[in-house]
Amino acid sequence: MSPVLRTILLLTLSNVFMTFAWYAHLKELSQKPWIVAALISWGIALFEYLLQVPANRIGYTVLSLPQLKILQEVITLTVFVPFVMLYMRQPLKLDYLWAALCMMGAVYFVFRK
Repeated sequence: MSPVLRTILLLTLSNVFMTFAWYAHLKELSQKPWIVAALISWGIALFEYLLQVPANRIGYTVLSLPQLKILQEVITLTVFVPFVMLYMRQPLKLDYLWAALCMMGAVYFVFRK
């Protein structure tokens, strides 16, 4: 598997953990003290870092740092929108489309030769 594809796969998995660590407590732990939510989120975030650090190390062998960052942001949005709709049960907004188009523009400019 190519380094770029491995990077994308690991960053996608990392983002799933990150999104749950950052936002799932708003739904699942809203009645618990914030410190409980923080400790549980840190536990989930450990798995995010176990995937994100190797992903960035692999990606950095073939991508520039700005390319890695834009790739990360695109993956974050790709993971976040289904999370918002399916897990948090919030409606799809047209603003998500505009944000995605802006991110596609960023990808174009960072990856063009």
